[in-house]
Amino acid sequence: MVTIYHNPRCSKSRQTLALIEEQGITPTIVQYLDTPPTVDVLAELLDKLGMSPRDIIRKGEDAYKENNVSNTDLSDEELIALMVEYPKLIERPIVVKGNKAILGRPPENVLSLL
Repeated sequence: MVTIYHNPRCSKSRQTLALIEEQGITPTIVQYLDTPPTVDVLAELLDKLGMSPRDIIRKGEDAYKENNVSNTDLSDEELIALMVEYPKLIERPIVVKGNKAILGRPPENVLSLL
């Protein structure tokens, strides 16, 4: 089973979804802006990605500047809470298969997971 945390307005996310479907896979699609992950789910995604919260934060978003996310004193827990509150901060797309996940940037990254 494959799950994609997807933003249909993002071209990389759309390209990644198309690439998954081209492999004959119908993934579970989570539109994370409409249904943000919980703190526990986001922590699990980070674990599957093998990344820290800062690794998947979108620095160009207004919420990044408005909430002083660049502050290096913020803990991982605080960063995760901010990403849950402001899901636009989460880099996209994230594709999950089993106990592994990968960022679809570039979209071809997902091929190694599938």
